[in-house]
Amino acid sequence: MAAPLTDVASLAELLGRTSPPTVLDVRWSLGGGAGREDYLAGHIPGARFVDLDADLADPPGAGGRHPLPPAERLAATLRRLGVRNDTAVVVYDADNSTSAARAWWLLRRLGHADVRVLDGGYAAWQRAGRPVETTPAEAAEGDFVPGPPLVDAVEAGEVPLIASSGVLLDARDRERYLGEVEPVDPVPGHIPGAVSAPTRQNVSADGTFLDAGALRDRFTALGVAAETAAGRPVAVYCGSGVTAAHEVLALEIAGFRAALYPGSWSGWITDPSRPVATGEH
Repeated sequence: MAAPLTDVASLAELLGRTSPPTVLDVRWSLGGGAGREDYLAGHIPGARFVDLDADLADPPGAGGRHPLPPAERLAATLRRLGVRNDTAVVVYDADNSTSAARAWWLLRRLGHADVRVLDGGYAAWQRAGRPVETTPAEAAEGDFVPGPPLVDAVEAGEVPLIASSGVLLDARDRERYLGEVEPVDPVPGHIPGAVSAPTRQNVSADGTFLDAGALRDRFTALGVAAETAAGRPVAVYCGSGVTAAHEVLALEIAGFRAALYPGSWSGWITDPSRPVATGEH
């Protein structure tokens, strides 16, 4: 499988080839939703816009605010966007790869072996003075067919065991983990036994990921290395399964395999019988 990250120079070289990669623009924000207007104002040449809420999630419900879309619906969307089984896919967002990681994880979940995230996103492309387009890109229908999953997912019933016998990482900001603030979901706090590991600490100020060694040190300090060495599970959740995918990506860069709990906190709290913790524990 391809390395999960690419940089601006490498993407520019790939775009100059006879068979360029499929490029997907996944700009989105928690407060503002899909970044279609940003895409129309300027995007990487040939990039097709992906609406995270409509294309990369099902409607909110018992599975949380961003439930996973059914595999066949997602595969049809990817074919519409021009995705092919034998062609690399590069995904990007505004800068820190949070929403791009959602697309990366879903493509990997459907078995695409060559998916890369543009490190630093559109901001890095602009800083490098690379050309942009404002006309929406047209795509020939792709031939993508899902294959065996290349990343792991866990359901709510598996989460307590992971928290007690492995490592369950909470990728939200620490204030939300502690239950001090909750700007989005109706219940504050965290899943009992989870460890606070804000995914924003995996990137530098410019939105690019820390190097593999720094990420490895970070996750080792959180107990991940010891648990994976012992064969015990590691999983990640966030508010709705978006930023958790970013942490799974950071873990992969560091050399660790971790599962995603797609429902995350917003799915966990739909069942009032599930326990909730606040504070440090």
